Amino acid sequence: MAERPEDLNLPNAVITRIIKEALPDGVNISKEARSAISRAASVFVLYATSCANNFAMKGKRKTLNASDVLSAMEEMEFQRFVAPLKEALEAYRREQRGKKEASEQKKKEETDAAEGTTLSCSLGPWAPSPPPGQSSLRPKSRGDRT
Repeated sequence: MAERPEDLNLPNAVITRIIKEALPDGVNISKEARSAISRAASVFVLYATSCANNFAMKGKRKTLNASDVLSAMEEMEFQRFVAPLKEALEAYRREQRGKKEASEQKKKEETDAAEGTTLSCSLGPWAPSPPPGQSSLRPKSRGDRT
């Protein structure tokens, strides 16, 4: 746990970026206002975490999960945020599934390539030519008469 209350504050750079993205161009914010928003955001996060932890404890779990956070938002009377949070959570899960599938596909391709390749090299113009009557593209079979 944090030793000082200031340790619980969100990083100023993150808060500043969020504020700048939320405000229209040309609108400035004082250092004092930025500090107040930072403290308010930190308090909100701590309160939401505490409420979500209560739901996890009711479920006899030590790990908070997304449903705990969504339930906490409803308990805190922030119902209007639940639907956008669910959409963001689903988008995150889709992204993670896509990354996992891509990683698995890459591993499979690497494994297939490692199993199917043999060490080969090109001798270029010094490569021996095929025996007379045989194509260099395919071996001569019994049925071929050349």
